[in-house]
Amino acid sequence: MSKNQKTIPLRSLTKELGKGIALIQVPLGVFMSDEYIRQTHRDNYHVFFLLEEGTVSLEIDFQKHRLKAPSLMYIQPYQVHKGLAIDNVIFTALLINNENLNPEYLNILEDLSPAKPLTLSKETFSILSETVSLSLKFYKRENEKLYHFLLKDSCNTLVALIASQYLIQSQSSDVLSRFEVIFKGFKVLLERNFSTIKRPSDYADRLSISVSYLNECVKNVSGYPVSHHIQQRIVLEAKRLLYHTNKSVKEIAMELGYEDYAYFSRLFSKLTGMSALAFRSKNHD
Repeated sequence: MSKNQKTIPLRSLTKELGKGIALIQVPLGVFMSDEYIRQTHRDNYHVFFLLEEGTVSLEIDFQKHRLKAPSLMYIQPYQVHKGLAIDNVIFTALLINNENLNPEYLNILEDLSPAKPLTLSKETFSILSETVSLSLKFYKRENEKLYHFLLKDSCNTLVALIASQYLIQSQSSDVLSRFEVIFKGFKVLLERNFSTIKRPSDYADRLSISVSYLNECVKNVSGYPVSHHIQQRIVLEAKRLLYHTNKSVKEIAMELGYEDYAYFSRLFSKLTGMSALAFRSKNHD
């Protein structure tokens, strides 16, 4: 981390990579240079890796993952990540923003946090590879009259196949219980508002239910009450900022919506077992 770094770099899809959709295949040249993959950053778009050959090691929000072909990996928007190592890889990366995603697929993807690498069967890998190949063909035909529509539809097919694999391996049901629907709504609200909304009752109000019923639903699905999820999401963001920036603990507290710096410090220590400064020091050794 640079000593002058005050924020975690946020990358967007450039004009050179299309209007919110990009398909990149090895060899990746400058895009996948050592400096690029090893720099900690966030993306404001969805990233899907289909690994055909070789191995890739990634770190995503303090969790290390090692992918061995054939496998796939999904990185959600704003997750902090970096590449650790690549070895004889052949893979395709699909980069796509919210505007180009089918809304129903987007809802499914929002439920996958945190997504983990998936090992693929030969049959599934073959289907995904064929879909990738077709999408790449559309991606290169920029002179087509309906180019963007063809590319968008083919890439959404690929996203649907990937999301389907996550649902299968998580044994998710097509029909959610009432508790699961409430929990899903709460998690979406939390991701969008964790730095400004801290009270369970405020989330309950936004979902038009009582706070006791919200707690019942969340605890039934996850095993933990609403307050636990709020605090853990705040701690995750605090860890990101402590590790990947040189902002002071007071600056981080303010960014996360805590004017009372001392309270934030006590909360962090209680939830992690160490002070914020100790966490920064330990992880920078």
